[in-house]
Amino acid sequence: MSRRFLFLLGSSRADGNTELLARRAAEQLPEGTEQQWISLSEHPLPDFEDLRHDSDHVRPREGAAALLLDATLAATDVVIASPLYWYSVSAHTKRYLDYWSGWLRTPGLDFKATMAGRTLWGVTALAHEEQVVADPLVGTLRNSAAYMGMRFGGVLLGNGSRPGDVLRDTGALARAKTFFAQRAPLARFPYETD
Repeated sequence: MSRRFLFLLGSSRADGNTELLARRAAEQLPEGTEQQWISLSEHPLPDFEDLRHDSDHVRPREGAAALLLDATLAATDVVIASPLYWYSVSAHTKRYLDYWSGWLRTPGLDFKATMAGRTLWGVTALAHEEQVVADPLVGTLRNSAAYMGMRFGGVLLGNGSRPGDVLRDTGALARAKTFFAQRAPLARFPYETD
């Protein structure tokens, strides 16, 4: 299967620092690599309704849920590009991940089996100089990938608060050049040992 990248933009602001960093990393993908970019703020999902124990799960056929489900299933590589909001992913991003719970139980999807072996990546910009404050965001993505049996490519971190600041983060821009070139390992929960 040739690689197909889905970039999910979780910011409330277009062309923010996280998106700029994600686009710099995407520029390094081999020519011809399919890319789909979706702004979660432009395709808002309704609040997630937990119907895990109901039997009325149906595949969405229209709207943002159908668009995002189809794009997710078509991707070999899912890139969550979410700014660090209150030390974790944005509300738009969290709502998208909540929808995975419903898709896991939708008859005929085999969502977990379909996503197993694919790769989850993260890109974020934060205003803090100490990158350790992004650990909750990294943990959310890593643990989600581990639960799904996916690979986890890690999170490309950049520094920036005002629009465009991240373009002055030379370390982040250097990491962006090789970020998607690495082979992502199978995701593991922190408590799992080799």
